[in-house]
Amino acid sequence: MPPSAIGHEVATDLFGRLLAAHGPQHWWPHQDTDNPRFEILIGAVLTQHTAWTNVERAIATLRRAGPLTAETLLAYDDLAELVRQAGPHRVKAERLLALCEWFVTQGGFDAIEAMDTPALCKALRATHGVGPETADVIALYAFNRPRFVADAYAFRIFERLGWCPAGQGSRRYERLREQMEVALPDAEAAYFDEYHALIVEHAKHSCHKSRPACDVCALVSICAQIGVMPRAVAAE
Repeated sequence: MPPSAIGHEVATDLFGRLLAAHGPQHWWPHQDTDNPRFEILIGAVLTQHTAWTNVERAIATLRRAGPLTAETLLAYDDLAELVRQAGPHRVKAERLLALCEWFVTQGGFDAIEAMDTPALCKALRATHGVGPETADVIALYAFNRPRFVADAYAFRIFERLGWCPAGQGSRRYERLREQMEVALPDAEAAYFDEYHALIVEHAKHSCHKSRPACDVCALVSICAQIGVMPRAVAAE
């Protein structure tokens, strides 16, 4: 199935299969009940190129140091040390500071809420260290905007299904995001929230990067298994 053929029925069928297999995921996970939305901004930056367990440790360290607010993070002289567990910590600290400065300059949540979704995502992408995926994660989870997060897990699954051209060089973030949003024109943020979480869960549960567990995969009946090596071969 070429990417252009991802229609409403196909997209909703995939969602249903994933939901039946894994159940509701209740994302975005957060620790701070006082400032959960701002914690999402922090987590979206810290999770770049690292495991979520490392992000949780870094956020716990930040919470012990003080409240999770932009003003507090901007005041730290040792922010890089505080987020060391989510390394590369110096790069992450620079990106967090840039996002905090943007957040304060814009006037906080109330002012940012007034932006329409394209303007919000454009402004986020103009911030140092915030790429398309991070911007969409923030827009979706912190601002309740309906955005499909076309992350590496989504590409892995869609490529194996035969819905996307296979290979890193063929991946186009905006193309996949737009195709899914066109296929699901009436979907609300909560739907895309659950979709993203289910894709991540499925990739971690069975559609592994190498040696996927196709024998326990909920999508095996519809999967073309493009690029998947048989387990006996992969194990050699």
